[in-house]
Order: sequence, then structure tokens, then C-alpha cells
Amino acid sequence: MRAARLIKMVLLLQTRAAMTAGELARELEVSERTVTRDAQALSEAGVPVYADRGRAGGYRLVGGYRTRLTGLGRDEAEALFLSGVPGALREMGLADAASAARLKVAAALLPSFQDAPRVAAQRFHLDAPGWFRAPETPALLPALAEAVWDDRCVTARYRRGDGEVERLLEPYGLVLKAGAWYLCARVPDPGAVRTYRVDRFTSVEAADTRFHRDEDFGLPAHWSAQAERFARSLLCAEAVVRLSPEGVRRLPGAVDVPAAREGLAGAGEPDGAGWVTVTLPVESEEVAHAQLTGLGPEVEVLAPESLRARFVRDAARLATLYGKG
Repeated sequence: MRAARLIKMVLLLQTRAAMTAGELARELEVSERTVTRDAQALSEAGVPVYADRGRAGGYRLVGGYRTRLTGLGRDEAEALFLSGVPGALREMGLADAASAARLKVAAALLPSFQDAPRVAAQRFHLDAPGWFRAPETPALLPALAEAVWDDRCVTARYRRGDGEVERLLEPYGLVLKAGAWYLCARVPDPGAVRTYRVDRFTSVEAADTRFHRDEDFGLPAHWSAQAERFARSLLCAEAVVRLSPEGVRRLPGAVDVPAAREGLAGAGEPDGAGWVTVTLPVESEEVAHAQLTGLGPEVEVLAPESLRARFVRDAARLATLYGKG
């Protein structure tokens, strides 16, 4: 365990100019005191780890030191061949580069590991597009992908509402979500990072200038927060309902996950029969009616009155339909 951690520490310092004790502690998932002990152990073993003192200090390798401990284990090799998304790479125009990289890695593996590509391909496959839709590659995706890789500004025209707008963008990253491509790009004025659907771009022209990327920007974290805000922004109405214990269990599968999480977090105490009252954020009365219908007799709508009236009418129709026999 410690040996693997020491190797990882050397590789981290080899790929970065310097790292603070806090940064190493986060990467290695240990305390800063353990980082200090590990650095000392490496130094005693002949690895030239140097510690800069002071508030801006950190650890670095001196003398251009390079380790040869870069061989892949079997699990690492198999994981490497799972990291690509073939369809996405092809759509971004990177299929040839990815194929060449996989060949080079495979050729560098130990003979006993060279079946790693086949083993990984036999066991896992990522199918990114959603069901019941034909995947379409946006025509301007390769141009945007090239700008993202090159940190190059672009002048782009984008369909919005009934018209088009032109923007100077700093393309930070691309996200593939359920078969749809999105661009996260910084707009220099006012300096905010916004999200655009790639299939709504009508033109993209690369500028002569490159932008300075904010190194604190993390694409996965930004997208997660953006998706959470978008999902919550759709829930602009409320419904008050009573749920049976079975209704509570089934609610996350019937409504939007953020709505179920928020509603159950504020649920009241169960009554004598185990039913709880929940104020549920919903997109609209129509959507709430469609979603809550799936819970059948495990839910009772209390408010708004118009939504309750819908379920009263449904119950009357069902009683008539099933009472005929």
C-alpha cells in the first residue's frame, strides 16, 4: 500500500513543476504529515525530493529526475482501454489519433498484458445516446473540439428563440449528455461560463488569438452544478400530497429525482397508518398529474385544488370503468 503511494507521489511530482503538501495530501488521500514522512522516505531512498519552505513552498523533484516506474499493471491497462468513448471521439474528429494512441500503448505493454484491449472490449461498452432517438453528429462539433484543444477563441453564431446571436467565446470544454453535445464556454464580457447546445450553432470561426484558461475551472464540477441548477429551475410549482410507505419508496422513480429528494427531506411525521405529508416541487400541474398517476392509490393529492380535482375525476372514471362487471 505504501509502496504504491510512494510511486504515485513520484509520478505526480514528475508531471508537475511543484506541489504543496496540501495538494499532495488530497491527491494521495492522506494527511499532510504522512506526505512529509513519505517525502523523507523517498529522499532517503535516493529520490531527489526537495522541500521549499514557507507559505508558497512545496515539494519538487530536482536535477530533471525521471523515474522509470511507469509500467502498467493488468488492471491499469484494462482501465486505460475503457477510458475512450469511440463514438464521441469519432464525432470530434479524433478517431485516428485515439486509434494510434491505443496501438502505441498496446505495443508498449508486457506480453502477458497485451490481451487487455480484447478483455476490456469483451466486458464493457458505453452507448451514450438516449433511447428512441437517432444519434446525429452536429456539423460544427469538430471545429469546436479543435478550438477546445487549442484554447483558441471563436466567433460563433447561435440560434436562440426566433433569431440568432453572435458571440466571441472562449471554449472551455465539451460535454456529451444522453446523445446531445454541449459546449461550456466563457463569454469575455461579462466573464461568465455559459452552456450552449452544439447543434444550435450555425457558424463557428476560429480567431487568431488564444485565451488564458482559468486553471481553477473544473469541467465535471461545473457541469454537475449546472445540471443541478437546470433541473431545479424547471420545478417552479408545488403540490402537497400524502404518501403511503409504499408511495414514499416509489416516489424517486415516479418524479424528478431533485423533486423527490427535496420533498422527502421536508416531509412531516408519519400518521398512525404510516402516511406522510410532502410538499413536492413540480414542473407544472400537467406534469405532476402525469407523474403522480403512476403511484396509483399510494398517493393522495391535497393541493392545489385544481390538481386534486383531476384525480377526483380520474377516480370516478376508473370506478365507472371497473365497476361495470
